[in-house]
Amino acid sequence: MLRRAFACLTLLVAAAFPHGAQADEGRTRVAILGVDHAAQLVAEKDQPGMLAAWLDLVKPAAVCIERPPEQASRQDFYEFTYEVQGIILPWAAKRGTALCPIDWTPPMDDQLLGFGVDLDTPPEVRKAQGFQGFLTFPDRKVLDWDFFAAEDPATLAPLQKWAAEPAPRADRDLPRRLYLYRTFMQAQRIRAAAQRYRGETMLVVVGYFHKADIEAILKNDPAIEIASPASLGRPAEDAVLAATTAQHRGAILAFNLLGMQAATGVVNWDWIGRVLADFAGTAPSPEAKLFETRLAMLTGKIAPTEAARRYAAIANDKEAGKLFSWDGVKDRARIDSFFDPFGNLDVRQRARVELARTLFAQQKNARAEQNLDQLAGELSPRKALQLRGYTPLLKPAKPS
Repeated sequence: MLRRAFACLTLLVAAAFPHGAQADEGRTRVAILGVDHAAQLVAEKDQPGMLAAWLDLVKPAAVCIERPPEQASRQDFYEFTYEVQGIILPWAAKRGTALCPIDWTPPMDDQLLGFGVDLDTPPEVRKAQGFQGFLTFPDRKVLDWDFFAAEDPATLAPLQKWAAEPAPRADRDLPRRLYLYRTFMQAQRIRAAAQRYRGETMLVVVGYFHKADIEAILKNDPAIEIASPASLGRPAEDAVLAATTAQHRGAILAFNLLGMQAATGVVNWDWIGRVLADFAGTAPSPEAKLFETRLAMLTGKIAPTEAARRYAAIANDKEAGKLFSWDGVKDRARIDSFFDPFGNLDVRQRARVELARTLFAQQKNARAEQNLDQLAGELSPRKALQLRGYTPLLKPAKPS
């Protein structure tokens, strides 16, 4: 009797949960990698090849990126998400891996109503740093940022505290409230995307400040298994080196040597030297020679007079009329990029800018201005005006 009752109970359970044995196989494993946007360019332990090698290691069915679907469909991405444009997009294109844009941003009218500015459009002449200024990492702690830094609760704790505490004045609480809604919508788009990859691994690469809240929102979904990115493995050094491209190296060098980051002094000079050696090889291009000269100047290895001689030679090299390997420029009608006031110039033109910088350093202001006037004559009126707007950044800082 008991045996018959047990058999009936077993049949009832099987009928109630016909796919119970396959439930885990039908879940989507979701790993959320929290990143510090563009920190790959300054932190050796988070360098571009690390993410590329990790993607090779994990072999995801899809990678979710931080941009709304509408903009991503037009190949319109945030300027500062180097990890997307510089690493994930080329990697996915080469391997045919699906991409899932999962961000949400308020409509333009709401941005203007809430903040008074279009958050996506920079001013005609950007500030040296800060909101709508050039991206820099002024805190030396960033040099120790690790690829899995967002797995440490201590990294996320300050942001979680901020998100949980309303501003003292409600009329100044929009950034926090918008953050919470935006993160919730990111989670919902991840949830929707995960339905297409049952039984597979889907990666989410997102600003680390969104990570904890997204995981909290998704953790109770029976169709999703939240996995720690660190549990999926860490690439070996040789794999990182193999996954590093010339474009990755060019980006690291441009950001640290030509961008506003150089002025902060927060640069891993030893790493930059090694990256440059690999980039230059045995027959340095004009681009590599420009990087070498700039590095030597910034580290005090050569005097401004020698730097000026080298820059002049590059500016007169007919092979130098090429774009940089990577420049981070989004709007080709502008002279700048999100990190470099003169980012949208070719190597020859940039050599003229650096020549002017060295002339200003020698107090040869008239020659420097003449050099910039010649360059301005090659540019569109808009770029020429921006060149003049950024010229003060080429001059030595005045004693405080």
